[in-house]
Amino acid sequence: MDKIIFATGNEHKMAEIKMILKDVGMQVLSQREAGIKADVVEDGSTFEENALIKAEEIAKIARENPEFREAVILADDSGLEIDYLNKEPGIYSARYMGEDTSYEIKNRALLDRLAGVPDEKRTARFVCAIAAAFPDGTSRIVRGTMEGIIGHEIAGKNGFGYDPIFFLPEYGCTSAELSPEKKNELSHRGEGLRKMRGIIRELESGKR
Repeated sequence: MDKIIFATGNEHKMAEIKMILKDVGMQVLSQREAGIKADVVEDGSTFEENALIKAEEIAKIARENPEFREAVILADDSGLEIDYLNKEPGIYSARYMGEDTSYEIKNRALLDRLAGVPDEKRTARFVCAIAAAFPDGTSRIVRGTMEGIIGHEIAGKNGFGYDPIFFLPEYGCTSAELSPEKKNELSHRGEGLRKMRGIIRELESGKR
């Protein structure tokens, strides 16, 4: 294993991924940086299923290039679960109200749906499932979560997506108001990537 290709074109997400995996000892590339063009249909019913579908499909394409035969292909599916809304938007988080709808509009719509709901019923979590397709044909999946509540207003510029409405009571701010370093320490994606980093290191050490 000599490279990691992460199946995403999201620059904000990729910046987080590279920061968290900076000490993994491999070159980390986005799908775009690897020159892989694919629009994978994520038709699973869980975050885990969607992440694995994406990882395996991108792996098939990547393996056609000799440069990437020994690469680890990672993919994630992540989203926001709001308990009061029966865990919506869930696996449809990116597609909620339409993929081309701005998160400003999505966030305001969710706040409107929760208008008047007390804090104790605004519990929510970010979920991130990360799947790895390894060169030997095996795969692994891990999950990371970050618990919080839905705030009462949009706040913060450091995050993206639903970060400006995801409030962390113990820190007194939204995840969009955290520093990038603190967010990576606490986030669902950070937790999932650290778990996957551990698996990759374990497999690498087993080869020595």
